[in-house]
Amino acid sequence: MVDVVQKYFKWIEKEIAAGKYGQSPPSLYEPIRYLMGIGGKRLRPMLTLFAYGLFRDDVKSVVRYAVAVEAFHNFTLMHDDIMDKAPLRRGQPTVHMKWNVNTAILSGDVMLVKVYDMFLSLDPAVLPRVLAAFNKCAAEVCEGQQWDMEFERREKVTEREYINMIRLKTSVLIGFSLELGGILAGASEDDCLALRRFGTNIGIGFQLQDDYLDAYADPTKFGKQVGGDIIANKKTMLLIKAQELARGKDKRELVQWLTAVRFSKRDKVRAVRGIFDRCGMEKLLERTIKQYFTKGFRDLEKLSCGDAKCRELRTFAEGLISRIA
Repeated sequence: MVDVVQKYFKWIEKEIAAGKYGQSPPSLYEPIRYLMGIGGKRLRPMLTLFAYGLFRDDVKSVVRYAVAVEAFHNFTLMHDDIMDKAPLRRGQPTVHMKWNVNTAILSGDVMLVKVYDMFLSLDPAVLPRVLAAFNKCAAEVCEGQQWDMEFERREKVTEREYINMIRLKTSVLIGFSLELGGILAGASEDDCLALRRFGTNIGIGFQLQDDYLDAYADPTKFGKQVGGDIIANKKTMLLIKAQELARGKDKRELVQWLTAVRFSKRDKVRAVRGIFDRCGMEKLLERTIKQYFTKGFRDLEKLSCGDAKCRELRTFAEGLISRIA
């Protein structure tokens, strides 16, 4: 299993390094090569290759299209970083900080165009189906980002609204990555649907797990500031449910911290996490995360490719979950 993962990863990195996005003006295309080259888990293209490998053995033949998914993912990151005013991405300066905002916008735009260029070499018999699925996914990702920004201005967000937002913003692209592998392999519509649902459900689980870790992770292992979402009043599942469940003193204290302008970050994280604890949020979120992962793996069991093949994809997904946990 480890050998397969390493092989796929090397193929993806080699294809990314060989990518020809354009040359002139250099300031337009260099940011693309920069962002694509600063690393990452390559989760989405890996899932495309694993899904294709469920049905066919010539996995290397579709690496180009798996990398197209990674290019789209990085396009969304380039624009998200502008909207979030983020200074760093994967430990390196974001494109708009290294160059400027206008360049980052234009580079992101041409990056999306290059995604379509990558898909254009597909067999004409399968191209319309791929583009239809991709366009639906791409529009949903934009919808999710817009909902996320609108939630920042709202006092209350419901659990249902939040789940829908993370499904659109994050999970549908994981679902498409798997569905793409199935489509390219000639899998049945039922199998492609099961792959998409599997990816969407585990994607929701991943995001909820990230919410959990932001508040409860060991700071020496998490890789970023623990409590960052609490400090920023980010409407995660933890905060949404705490606002719903907190009573009396806890409810008043939570409102005070959410409206405070000047505060100690350490004190705020400690106090709000204490409210989460008293509301039972840690266990509640653990159960919800498990529900989405379980639902996803049930979708995986519906595939017609055989237990041995499905086991490879399941093992890969479980490995991702255990590394995040």
